[in-house]
Amino acid sequence: MKGSELVAEILKREGTRHLIGFPHSELFDSAAALGIPPLITRTERVAVNIAEGYSRMTDGREPAVVTVQYGPGAENAFGAVAQAYSDRAPILFLPTAYPRGSAAVAPNFDSSRNYRHVTKWCERAERVEQLPQLMQHAFSRLRNGGLGPVLLELPIDVLEQDFPGSQFEYQSPRRSMPQAGNAEVSELIDRLLKAKTPVIIAGQGILLAQAWKELRALAEQLQVPVLTTPNAKSAFPENHPLSLGTGGKSRPAAVDHFLKRADLIIGIGTSFTRSLYITPVPEGKTIIQITIDEADLSKDYPIALGIVGDAAAVLRQILQKLGSPSESQLQLAENEIRKVRESFMDHWRPMLTASDEPISPYRLISELMQVADRERTVVTHDAGHPRDQVLPFYEAIVPHGYLGWGKTTQLGTGLGLIMGAKLAQPEWLAVNIMGEAAFGMVGLDIETAVRCHLPVLTIVFRNGLMGGYGRYMPLATERYHANQLSGEYAPIGQALGCYAECVDKPTELNAALLRCIEETKGGRAALLEVVTHEEPRLAGIS
Repeated sequence: MKGSELVAEILKREGTRHLIGFPHSELFDSAAALGIPPLITRTERVAVNIAEGYSRMTDGREPAVVTVQYGPGAENAFGAVAQAYSDRAPILFLPTAYPRGSAAVAPNFDSSRNYRHVTKWCERAERVEQLPQLMQHAFSRLRNGGLGPVLLELPIDVLEQDFPGSQFEYQSPRRSMPQAGNAEVSELIDRLLKAKTPVIIAGQGILLAQAWKELRALAEQLQVPVLTTPNAKSAFPENHPLSLGTGGKSRPAAVDHFLKRADLIIGIGTSFTRSLYITPVPEGKTIIQITIDEADLSKDYPIALGIVGDAAAVLRQILQKLGSPSESQLQLAENEIRKVRESFMDHWRPMLTASDEPISPYRLISELMQVADRERTVVTHDAGHPRDQVLPFYEAIVPHGYLGWGKTTQLGTGLGLIMGAKLAQPEWLAVNIMGEAAFGMVGLDIETAVRCHLPVLTIVFRNGLMGGYGRYMPLATERYHANQLSGEYAPIGQALGCYAECVDKPTELNAALLRCIEETKGGRAALLEVVTHEEPRLAGIS
């Protein structure tokens, strides 16, 4: 048994359904021999993005595995692995490597050295005999503690080396669910019951722990308003009377309103990372943090009580000790949230229903919500204005109904994410909304969706600009039109094999969306190009 065959056998035992990558790896044939099909993309970056979407859609319960060629393949994948690291996505990255002894030869790229700051664990196999234990440890790191990409670099001569003996020992690691101490739970409950205006901030840990039922039970039992971080959007139903929406760079008014008045903030499954793309916690707030990663505690904010534990396990401990709220508490919380929501929507409804030509991006969001079955739809955005426009207004009502991201905001990430989501949930409608600059980064991977039978719907906002960038470079924009773009995208989609059309009238949006959705149901990827105007007004910012 060669090293590549041993690694493939372990991937098979762990339930790997696809081996994602580009353009070549010694693992592809060994995996194919065991019935694990390759998913070959156009770029290494999109391969990693697909794995991230898959891992987050399955909460890391199914292996998301990527392999790339040593040298330029590993170099090209770096940005996407950095994105997955910022998103806490548990993917297994298996780049091949130059033969042993070549790593120190300049300019050979050594993944195990260069990836250390964008992976949770990063090691190199030096002998074929090490592979079973290294793979076991890699899967253990994938499933436990704070999650993120795990990298095992595989030199090509190790993959070609024969493993001594016909059998090898391998134990599949299990996922641990650490609990809080009894004293910690008691203190948390005591602080929570004494608080007059508490708010829960739900992070992606709720999704990764599959703790959405427990979160909802706690919120309803104590009538505590809930907002989610961008990566956790959909962890709490946004049509729920206690939902404040998502706290991103742009956000509904309820987020700021209730954070400002909160006397206690409980973060569950969140790192409380300070970022331009996450609503900050106001100064002077009492904060409780529940996280599975001890490195998150007091990282960016002063924490009054920090608890290390699995979100589902700790929430169950809390629920076991709580009583029921009074009906007056119920009405007070829901009524105030409803008033703030209604005022916010009254202000923005004219833009969501605008009949302007070119089309308002907000009109597209409104139309999409009308035609999509949101209990069987996953939506994601790309970076920039599409994120800032979609995040506050697309209402996610089921877990994984939205795939949010954005501590780092690499243009083009959304296309791979949505293909990964479709790979994980083939029966759902999968929609990515992106701008022209993002399409320019990864647009040819539309062909990957066609060839690999991933019928996603890609919506491209076309306004001939890099939206919002003019204000960052006003002189270059005024003199040299540095923020301008050009091109048509539906013809590219058609040339790559997907169904594609262009819409420039708001009255045609509904029918066009329905046609595209029908095409995806029939197994064909679709691209809808929407001619829009630049829309600088952003909720919570403008």
